Formats: sequence, structure tokens, C-alpha cells
Amino acid sequence: QVQLVESGGGLVQAGGSLRLSCVASGVGSGSIFRINSMAWYRQAPGKQREVVATITNGGGTTNYADSVQGRFTISRDNAKNTVYLQMNSLKPEDTARYYCNRANANLLLSWGQGTQVTVSS
Repeated sequence: QVQLVESGGGLVQAGGSLRLSCVASGVGSGSIFRINSMAWYRQAPGKQREVVATITNGGGTTNYADSVQGRFTISRDNAKNTVYLQMNSLKPEDTARYYCNRANANLLLSWGQGTQVTVSS
């Protein structure tokens, strides 16, 4: 079974930056990770989970939610089974728990614990 472990969150002031990481591990994780588009999701208290950014299996194509376009950058290192989210110019509305998973919502893996990002104004 593939496990997803997110890290890198924390408390930051508005305008600051954070870099999140997500490592896929477990049986079959390497092959599963390399052939799948991946995504970062976030969920704020009282809100539904939303897609923040996606990246294709080779890393050649990325897409972003309008709310983070130009501020966040998704990338991946297939050799390390890791996907990253560089977050710059953070805003209080970016406060949420961040998760990674497959980009295809019909093929989601078990969710990891996520990593909390809190942006103070």
C-alpha cells in the first residue's frame, strides 16, 4: 500500500514563503508515483477540500487554482518519489491543511495526515 507523507508546513507571516514536500512510500510507490499526475490539495476549516495545483507525471505541465496562480509553484522529483509546493507571497486565506494525492479524483490514494499551513496577518 502506498503512503503519502506531507511536511514543511508551519506558521508564517503574510508575505512569507514555505516549501511543502510530499513523499510517496510503500510497496509499488515508485511505479505508481512515476506514472501519475499528482496534485496538492488544501482544506480550510469548514470548507471542502480543493485542488491547489497539479503536475503531470513527467513534470512538463502544471496547472494552478486561480487563487494561487503566480504565487505557488508545483514541482516533482520522480527519483525521490517526491512532489513539492513552493508557496510565496502567502496570504491569510492560504491558511489550511495541505495534502498531496493523485490528480485524478477517481484514483485517489489513501490520504496522508497533511501538513498545516497558518498565515498570520
